[in-house]
Formats: sequence, C-alpha cells, structure tokens
Amino acid sequence: MDTRPNSGALSHAPPKFVVGSLLRHILVMSGAGGVGLGAIFLSDLANIVFLSWLNDRAVLSAVGYASSILYFTIAIGIGIGIAATTMVSRTLGQRRRLRAARYSVNAHIASLVAGVIAAALMFLTIPWLLTALGADGRTHELATRYLMIVTVGLPALALAMTSASVLRAAGDARRAMNVTLYGAVVNTILDPILIFGFGLGIDGAAWATVGARLAFMAVGLHGVVRVHGLTARPRLPAFAADVPTFTTIAVPAILTNIASPVSNAYVTAAIATHGDDAVAGWAIIGRILPVAFGAIYALSSSIGPIIGQNYGAEESARVRDAFKLALAVNVGFTAAAWIVLALLSPSLVSLFGVTGAAADLITLFNVWLAPLFAFMGALFVVNAVFNTLDFPHYATLLNWGRATLGTIPLVHLGSWLAGAEGVLTAHMAGGILFGCLAVWLCLRLFDRLLGGAHPAG
Repeated sequence: MDTRPNSGALSHAPPKFVVGSLLRHILVMSGAGGVGLGAIFLSDLANIVFLSWLNDRAVLSAVGYASSILYFTIAIGIGIGIAATTMVSRTLGQRRRLRAARYSVNAHIASLVAGVIAAALMFLTIPWLLTALGADGRTHELATRYLMIVTVGLPALALAMTSASVLRAAGDARRAMNVTLYGAVVNTILDPILIFGFGLGIDGAAWATVGARLAFMAVGLHGVVRVHGLTARPRLPAFAADVPTFTTIAVPAILTNIASPVSNAYVTAAIATHGDDAVAGWAIIGRILPVAFGAIYALSSSIGPIIGQNYGAEESARVRDAFKLALAVNVGFTAAAWIVLALLSPSLVSLFGVTGAAADLITLFNVWLAPLFAFMGALFVVNAVFNTLDFPHYATLLNWGRATLGTIPLVHLGSWLAGAEGVLTAHMAGGILFGCLAVWLCLRLFDRLLGGAHPAG
C-alpha cells in the first residue's frame, strides 16, 4: 500500500505525537512555531520602526487604533484554525487519513467564506469602530485609510491560518513555520520600499501587509495540498455535514479569541484618555509583546495537535503529561523573555525615539510587568486543551471573565490611581486570577474525563 504523505492512503505508521518524547515534541513544535511567529511579529515591529521614522506621532497612534480592530478579524481565523487543528489531529490520531483530508478541505472553505464576510462587515464599519475607540481628527483619517487597505487581505489571511493549523495537526512544524516566516520576509522587504521608496507612508505599510498575507496563503496551501495531500474534492453534502462539527468548536473558539481584542480595545480606550503619547506607547508595547513572547503563542497553538493526536489514540497518560510539560515550558519561556526585555529596555525606548508617557509605559512593561505574562500563557495553554477535548465553552467563559471582570474594574481603578501606567499595570495583573483558575479547572477536567471516557469516533 502506498503510504506516502501526499497519497491520501491510510498509513499503518503511528501518528507523530503518539510516540517519542513529549518534551521534545513540545519544544520542536513551539520552537518552529516561535520562529515563524517571531518573524511576523518582528516584521510588525519593523513596521512600527519604519513608521516612527516619519516623525509623525499621529501615524503611530493610528496604527495602535487599527491594531485593536484587526484583532477582531484575526480572531475569526484563529477560531476556524482551532477547529481544523482539533478535527484533523484527532482523526490522524485515529489513523483515519481520508477523513482528515475531508476535514481539511472543508475547513479551508469555511475560512474563506468567513474571511470574505468579515472583510465586508469591517469595511462598512471602520469609521464607526474607530470613533468608538476614541480616535479623532487626523489620527482617525490615517487609521481609516490603513484599515481599508489591510481589509483587502483578510480572506487570504484566513486561508493561511487554516493551512498552518492543518500543517501543525499533521506534525509538520517546519512548513507551519514557513507560512509565517516567508510572509514576514515579504512584509519586511516591502515596508521600506513602499513607505519610503514610493513615498506612500502609512498606506505603503498597509499594502505591504496585504502582500505578506498573500504570501502566507500561497505557502500554506502548497504545504497542505502539494506536500501532505490533506485535501479532497469539495463536495457540498460533505461540507454541509461537517459544518455542525466545525461550528461546535469554531464558534466558541472565535468567541474565546474575540475576548482578548475586546479587552485590548477597552484598554486602548482607557489609555486614549491620557493622550496620544500614551496610545503610541501602548501601540509599541503591542508590537514588543508578541515578539518577546512569540514562543508562548506558538506553545499554545502547538500543544493542541499533541493533545489531539494522543486523545484520539486514547493515550490518557500522555495527554496529562503533555499539559504539565507545557505549563513548565511556559514558565521557562516567560522568564527568559523577561530577562531580555529588562536588559534591552533602554535600547528599545531609543530605537523608537519616544519620550514622556510613551517611554514610561514601555519601561514599566519591560522591567516590571513582563513576568505576569506567565499567567496569560497558562490561560492560552488551557484554552488549547479545552478546545481539543470538546469543552471549548470552558475556554470561552474563562477568557470573557478575563476580558470583563479581570479587566474593566481593574483598569478603571488603575486609570484613576496612576493614569496610563495604572491602566497597563491593572491590565496585566488581571491575568493572575484567571490563569490560576484555568489551570485548576483543566486538572479537574482531566480527573473526570480521562479516567475512562474516550473520544467519539
């Protein structure tokens, strides 16, 4: 029997994550994912650096407002990607390759449809959304132009995110990494050419982002279709039959991931009351944070396939061990990132050429608040576990609790007591309670679920 990866045949070889060292799987997947995410986050950071060289604070503020809105659209792609990871990894764990291919193609169709709808809705509501966040005057105008251009690439981004999720589900860490890595290279090359070479300014940065998203899509689809053969002829009856299965996971996952941009939007609005300098500082932190903690974001997206394959193979002990190792790796990654940020903090402030409130916020985060990200990392890991084990509503409740009870009253109090610095401190501190609660709930779920229950076929 032909068992080549792209043949579509059912392989007799065990799924990749069901055998071997769990720690090695976690580190390899997280490392590769961290490189890919780190590249795109570095690209975003370079984008901010290039724009800061225009010496126009309104441009940086505009990107800060725009980023808060873009998080909402990205959350849709993440949600569908989580559904794809869950279904494909579990069916591969059960050695049902043809079903995994069917789930893969239908997930891509769903992501394209959702991306087109989301782009249309966002395009129509951009001015209203920016006004609601507190943008006005020239900052509002710049952010509107930026978002209207970037929205064009949203369907391509949705497809790319689904492709990367399918590649991770198959255990192909390198090609999942390449999806973002190659796109980041494209973005970084196009940024200075369009911003300065063609004199397009913030519009050039937006078009560079669109070009990068098209590169994401091309690389991702090549890996899924040409390399792994995890695709099948699209059939309407099969798509209609799979939609409820995807919806059960994707909708709660989308709601879960929307919680974070809602929280960030509230923080943006709260910081906006303290001036454009504070918003610029918050926008820069928004670029520094994912670069520093890219490995943790990658860890949260990597642990799902590992848990999924072992859950599908009914390896309960490996499911528990993978979770505990992921939490330990999260703490290690956070400590390393904190040390680097604290040491480089003065250099980062100089790199962006900011002073006053913006510089104070960046220093506060780098030196004092960065270690609190370990609690957010724990929440991210737990989210992946809940989604994979068919309890996505747990993740939704925890994240919305974090976005509301863990954000609004604390940020309001912090703003009143210490201005923009109080807002940032309260926002980070709110993750402590919900990170601890998430881990406790996950351990209780393991006690109940893995004692004898097995995944449905």
